[in-house]
Amino acid sequence: MAVLRERRPRAPATVERYGTYTYRPRARWTACTTAGVRSGGVNFWTYVGNRHEQLLSDAYQHASAVFQCMVIATVIGVLIGVFSYRSEWAGNLATTATSTILTVPSLALIGLLVPIVGLGVAPTVISLVLYGLLPIVRNAIVGLRGVDATLVDAAKGIGMSRTARLLRVELPLAWPPILTGIRVSTQMLMGIAAIAAYASGPGLGNEIFRGIASLGSKNALNQVLAGTVGIVILALLFDFGYVLIGRLTIPRGIRV
Repeated sequence: MAVLRERRPRAPATVERYGTYTYRPRARWTACTTAGVRSGGVNFWTYVGNRHEQLLSDAYQHASAVFQCMVIATVIGVLIGVFSYRSEWAGNLATTATSTILTVPSLALIGLLVPIVGLGVAPTVISLVLYGLLPIVRNAIVGLRGVDATLVDAAKGIGMSRTARLLRVELPLAWPPILTGIRVSTQMLMGIAAIAAYASGPGLGNEIFRGIASLGSKNALNQVLAGTVGIVILALLFDFGYVLIGRLTIPRGIRV
C-alpha cells in the first residue's frame, strides 16, 4: 500500500521590498557580479566603447571643474598664508578655520548650498574651493615660516622692499611645500567632485549616481565602475602633471 506523505510547502526565499525594487539576498551576489560583466551580452569594455563619447565629455567636465576650483583655492590659500604666517595667532586661526570646513560632510555642505545658490555649477565650485583650502593654507604657512631668516635679512640688507622679499625670496623658497599642498588638495577634490552630481554638478559623478539609481539593471555596475575608474585615471594624470611642474619650477638644490 502506498503511503501518502503530506508535502510541506517550501519556505519562500526572504524578500524585502524597497519601493519598486525587490531585494533577494540569495541572488544578490549573482546579480552584482553578472550585471556589469555579462548581462545581456554587454561587458564593461563593450559598455565603455559604446558610451565613450559621453564618458569623455564627463571626464573633461570633471577635470575642468577640479582644475578651475584648484586655481581659485590656490590663490585664496596662498593669500591667507601670506597674511597670516608672521603671526602665531593668525596662523592658528587660519588653520583651524579651514580644518573646520573640512570636517563638514561633502553631501551635507552641498545640500546646504543648494537652497542658497541653486543647483548646477555654483554649489560645486563653492564646495570644492572650500574643501581645497586646508592643505594649501597649512603648507603655505609652514613653507613661509621655514624660510631661512638669514636669507631674508640679506635681501633686506641689499635694499629689497617687503613685497620684493616676499615675491623674490620667500615665496620661491616656500614653493615646494605649497606645491605639495596643491597636490594633496587635488587628490581630495577628485573624489569630492563626484558627490557634486547630487546637485546636478558636472563630472563623472553623474555616471556613478546613474548606476546607483538603476541598481539591478544590466548596466548598473558598468556605470559605477566606469565613473570610478575614470576618476582614478584623472587623479593619476593630474598627479603626474604636478610632478612635471615640480621638476620644471623647483631648483634641484632645494628639491626634497
